[in-house]
Amino acid sequence: MKTSLEEAVDIKQSVKPPARVTHYDIADVRAIREQLNISQREMAKALGTIIDTIKSWEAKRRNPTGLAAKVLATIQADPAFFYALAAH
Repeated sequence: MKTSLEEAVDIKQSVKPPARVTHYDIADVRAIREQLNISQREMAKALGTIIDTIKSWEAKRRNPTGLAAKVLATIQADPAFFYALAAH
């Protein structure tokens, strides 16, 4: 664990490059929602978040990050994934 922490510090200080970097394009949440023909409320419910979060993403005040960004990228690539997600 100590080695991992030292490596993290080295990466943060640009002493050592990260082994890999994953980037996700910022999802156009409004376009995804309109493509699915669903409301902000329906999207919020399926993603397990509040409607204000969806509104913030659509207004570009905030960007989806972490798991939300991954889920939105998956929905964008495969809209059927949204319906499977919403069914649970």
